[in-house]
Amino acid sequence: MVALNFVRHGAVGNPPVVLLHGLFGSARNWGSVARRLADNHDVIVPDLRNHGDSPHHPTHAYQDMVDDTVALLDTLDIESASMVGHSMGGKVAMLMALRHPQRVRRLAVVDIAPVTYGHDFDAVFAAMRSVDLAHVRNRAEADQQMRHEDVGDGVRAFLLQNLVSENGTWRWRLNLDGLEQAQEAVTGFPATAPDLAYRGVSHFIYGALSDYVQDAFMGRIRQLFPAARMCPVADAGHWVYAEQPQAFTRCLDEFLDAE
Repeated sequence: MVALNFVRHGAVGNPPVVLLHGLFGSARNWGSVARRLADNHDVIVPDLRNHGDSPHHPTHAYQDMVDDTVALLDTLDIESASMVGHSMGGKVAMLMALRHPQRVRRLAVVDIAPVTYGHDFDAVFAAMRSVDLAHVRNRAEADQQMRHEDVGDGVRAFLLQNLVSENGTWRWRLNLDGLEQAQEAVTGFPATAPDLAYRGVSHFIYGALSDYVQDAFMGRIRQLFPAARMCPVADAGHWVYAEQPQAFTRCLDEFLDAE
């Protein structure tokens, strides 16, 4: 278990909501969503292990990330919270709901399913490793170096949020070695007992243009989350809340108002 760095918005005592980011992300990805929710909620936004300003650790299993998140709730004296997770964070939230249902008041999963995916992130890791940290002078130079790998402009810009300078030396905030070794664990989803299910309020918000939530996955989703409601967002891919913020907000409000 590691003690997670986190950002908190809103008033303590309001209904708590925890926002969990995806792979290569950090708490700052949820900034605009967290600030909007802060009017009526106690919003907790952690950096998951090996990301952002949270500690690095040699393991990056989903159960480890669940344990970290439960420990954070314990530290904050929060008995249960609404959990919202995007991509990798969505898998953390799902597993937490399945194994600690008493800690999850309701569950929102953003553009991910409880399945194993076949893709890898080799090109992303290659792009990040292509940056000459000893000699690069700024993010623009790093971006130029990363262009030699098969990674799109938007992905490079997202990854470069993790490149920070300390005393004139650049470094990646995330645990590059640990995450690369954990690719198989991250793309998978832990096995669960045949009768295990989370029966609380569950919303699956996903981009209609994304291939992360497919018709073929619906049976598994409803097996594990029998109360699941689907909220597809038109004209959105994997980054639903960034690509279609108003439509995402409507889905999220419906989720938070659900009983």
